[in-house]
Amino acid sequence: MALAISQTCTMAIDNIGGPSCSHQTRILRLLQDCTDMSQLKQIHAHTLRTTSTTNNSHTLFICSRILHFSSMADTAYAFRVFGQIENPNSFMWNTLIRGCARSDNHKNQAIQLYCKMLEGGVVNPDKYTYPFVLKACAYLFALSQGEQLHAHVVKFGLGMWIHSYLLRMPNPAIASDVLVASELINMYCKCGSLEIAQQVFDRMPNRDITSWNSMILGFAMHGQAKAALECFARLIETEVFKPDSITFVGVLSACNHTGIVSEGRKYFELMVKKYKIQPQLEHYGCLVDLFARAGFIDEALNLVRNMPMKPDAVIWRSLLNACGKQRASVELSEEVARQILESEDAASSGVYVLMSSVYASASRWDDVGLLRKLMTKEGISKEPGCSIIEVDGITHEFFAGDSSHPECEEIYKFLNVIKERLQLMGYSPDYSQAPLVNEEGDTKEHSLDLHSERIALAFGLLNSKPGIPIRIFKNLRVCNDCHNVFKLISSAFNVDIIMRDRARFHHFTHGSCSCMDY
Repeated sequence: MALAISQTCTMAIDNIGGPSCSHQTRILRLLQDCTDMSQLKQIHAHTLRTTSTTNNSHTLFICSRILHFSSMADTAYAFRVFGQIENPNSFMWNTLIRGCARSDNHKNQAIQLYCKMLEGGVVNPDKYTYPFVLKACAYLFALSQGEQLHAHVVKFGLGMWIHSYLLRMPNPAIASDVLVASELINMYCKCGSLEIAQQVFDRMPNRDITSWNSMILGFAMHGQAKAALECFARLIETEVFKPDSITFVGVLSACNHTGIVSEGRKYFELMVKKYKIQPQLEHYGCLVDLFARAGFIDEALNLVRNMPMKPDAVIWRSLLNACGKQRASVELSEEVARQILESEDAASSGVYVLMSSVYASASRWDDVGLLRKLMTKEGISKEPGCSIIEVDGITHEFFAGDSSHPECEEIYKFLNVIKERLQLMGYSPDYSQAPLVNEEGDTKEHSLDLHSERIALAFGLLNSKPGIPIRIFKNLRVCNDCHNVFKLISSAFNVDIIMRDRARFHHFTHGSCSCMDY
């Protein structure tokens, strides 16, 4: 019986299109006329029998069509087809994910497939992947997975495609919906596109407190304190509802990022006295960081001592970071470090790195060495720097000292070109920014050269189109030396650079930064 079916299938394929038609074309035409799974399985069997590998481009295309049709009719069979493809491309992954998302009983497998796609590391998700997976998350009420997917969308820069998708929808009210628009503002701000976020905000017919908060927080994280405070003033003047606790986190963050201490004090008092908002740990954290970074270390410490709640490790770390930058006494820094270690459940590398900077600034290199030995003894390693850059829709990830990228040789050659040009501009390395490197001179300088954001920037300069800003996202706070280097590069290569580190956004252009070196 099976032989008869196979022979029938072979005869049908051979009779399509005449003698001038290729075998692959005949199969594709038969697939278009396929009406049930029985026929599809015959065509699939014939394809496997008449080809030696699925790596052939023609065979791969046929398999993708078989997968497409089977995913709409029999998800279990679609998985079998997918499993027989040696190197499935993004279209095939998306086809099976879509089939699972649309099925009644396989929606959870759409999320599992997405995870396998990431784990494989061969094929990256694209703008078609996320709508299918998010649909499955919505049906399953998988909030945690949905939030992680949203983070991936932002990380992979699919920022803008989602917005255009909403604008193309038949119902224009969806794109102007208050909740949707607020999320778009939030997304654009986090992607570094502050101007587009502001356009979305300005075009909203109606706004709620979330919309205002998203815009104020966006201005704050980009260091646009004046714009953030003007936005707050507009909120007070034009809306009937009042600012809330989150509003003042944005306002105080704006003051903090630009060091306007008097304004920070004023808005904190306004929050408490006029709007009767009970300060939370986040508000105190903004104020402590504002005082400490501006050099008012004693005032910051007094605030910490008089807070109605116990300060967390984040507040103590901000104090320690300020102690290093403000050249506070080593003894005070050591006391703050002890508070951090007591506040944390487990020792992290952050406090050791900050104390290394304090000792390095005081030229106490023996203490730096002792800290390094202590970290080794306790099994504590410094969190590796990691930077992400998107070029032509593809996300590239670089670690400090990375040599795994296919263009590694070209990148490091260009880093030398950058270094020579910066030296001509008078650049001198700040060795205190490599406190955990033991050797002096060239070794420390080489360590600075290998910071992940510099590697990512070199790649961006080599591959980005002229006139397009280079956007880099880093997991750690940028060091002073790299900050100076980025300013010089923006001038030397006439390029705009937008970098988000752990703390905020930096916009480098014409040799200066939006943070005004604060």
